[in-house]
Amino acid sequence: MKLDGKVAIVTGAGSIGEGIGIGKAISITLAREGAKVALVDKSQERADETLRLIKDDGGEAVVLPIDLTQPSSAQQIVDETVARYGGVDILVNNAAAARSIGILETPVELYEEMVAVNVTAPFALCKAAIPIMIERGGGAIVNISSISALRGQGGANTAYATTKASMLGLTIDLADAFGTNGIRVNCIAPGIINTPQRAAVIRAGGHDPADFDLSQKTSLGIEGDAWDVARAVLFLAGPDGRYVTGVLLPVDGGVTARSH
Repeated sequence: MKLDGKVAIVTGAGSIGEGIGIGKAISITLAREGAKVALVDKSQERADETLRLIKDDGGEAVVLPIDLTQPSSAQQIVDETVARYGGVDILVNNAAAARSIGILETPVELYEEMVAVNVTAPFALCKAAIPIMIERGGGAIVNISSISALRGQGGANTAYATTKASMLGLTIDLADAFGTNGIRVNCIAPGIINTPQRAAVIRAGGHDPADFDLSQKTSLGIEGDAWDVARAVLFLAGPDGRYVTGVLLPVDGGVTARSH
């Protein structure tokens, strides 16, 4: 129970399709370690499924079905979490808007939506949560980026890569600014993670997810799953990561370490 008595906010806490996505795995993992978790997702149904799994484990959580593209959403999330649980100790900015599309085909409306979810919402949530964390003597923020921000993908994810790269700047500046207030801020870059959302994208492209094996692209020769990311979040958000801040941690099986 490494997080006993802590209160966490996780955005994108549901999963698209059957199975365990990253937000769901993070939420369940934090709850299993004793945290009370505010499950933020624009889909009530997806967040309710995460809530059910947490309650089945004997954990405690609340669903906040809030659209992160709305300007007032960040303060609403923090206010409702504080009203329910008395504070905020952990913030995981996991929610993301993603689309595989090159810059020449990207309409400005799609780019602005990605900026709203992937950049503005994490910025605003940090702004709203940090004063509460300071009042409680510190806290931990974990921003979920992507290896798309660290390596080229043939121009297929330009807008997504651009927004996800911003997470590192947010992480480093906040880590430096609020470290003496007891707030640690770190960033995770997942890569080659087998999730229900990835499977849905593959099916939409007319392929069978079972035939879509990317393990040969990793240094370890295996694909990761959502639990691999969740365990990294637990380390960075919990007491084991007490001396780690301002760090970008790829959770990618060594993809970004490869030269070919």
